[in-house]
Amino acid sequence: MEGIIIDGLSFALPLFVMAIGGIYSEKSGITNLALEGLQGFGAFSGALAAVFAMSYFGAESQITFYIALACAVAGGIVYSMLHAVLCIRFRANQVISGVVMNILAMALTSFMTKQINSSIFSSPSDKFVLGVSSRFSIPLLSEIPIIGAVFQDIYPFEIIILAIMVLAWYILYKTGFGMHLRACGDNPHAVDAAGVDVEKVRFLAVGISGALSAVAGISFAYSISANFSSGIYAGYGYLSIAAMIFGNWRIIPTLGACLLFGFARSGGYQLVRVLNMPGTYSDLVMILPYVLTLLLLVFFSRHNHAPRALGEIYDKGKR
Repeated sequence: MEGIIIDGLSFALPLFVMAIGGIYSEKSGITNLALEGLQGFGAFSGALAAVFAMSYFGAESQITFYIALACAVAGGIVYSMLHAVLCIRFRANQVISGVVMNILAMALTSFMTKQINSSIFSSPSDKFVLGVSSRFSIPLLSEIPIIGAVFQDIYPFEIIILAIMVLAWYILYKTGFGMHLRACGDNPHAVDAAGVDVEKVRFLAVGISGALSAVAGISFAYSISANFSSGIYAGYGYLSIAAMIFGNWRIIPTLGACLLFGFARSGGYQLVRVLNMPGTYSDLVMILPYVLTLLLLVFFSRHNHAPRALGEIYDKGKR
């Protein structure tokens, strides 16, 4: 049971922080199917920085991880601006833009990873080897039966993500910017009439989604994968979108959905180990969160209420 909780949290929390980014973007009115591409490009930026930082600080240094995290956030923000420009300035179809962003990120990061490894590191590899981030346990709390697993073998990024959750909730629901952002997704013309720049708010919201998706990407790279390659994120972005929808575009319910997906995945792996099943069944277990997603959306999607102006192209002249 403890293993299910520990592994489930390490998978669920990066999904959750990416879903928070999606909430910010879609609450502002911009449909964001590009989360998977944003996490991939952000993780590529962070992994590349980590590879160079390792030569100075060593592979085991936590400084390398934080450098990678900062560079990943920067890369995610820069790449998200492409989606923002297409959807806000050029008024492109937001769904198509998101899908293209995902495909472009996978192709672009794969190409650049191979080229950099070949030209700089004289290696034909298509991945950056990063290793696994150090983990720690909280004394006393980690010794509590079952519940103590929450405080065992914690990755540093898990604490960072929980801090982001609190900050994101406060900004979204307790600040003027959060109120304007939510209003942009429901009635952008009223926001414009109040003298607030709708485009600026939406650009900021998409930028936040890029930053948080990048945090998720580099977290996965430093935990589950121990490396960066363009194929290790397949499906995670869409899974976070499903969690966001199931959570009705609210932060706390979305956390519950991500935890459900995380525990389903770790529980499946634990079942394979306990029953001594062949290793090929581990691959089958990976579909559990997606099957669960389908079931949840079938039974609960009718109760979801998306922002009223989500996906609508804002034309200031029609006010």
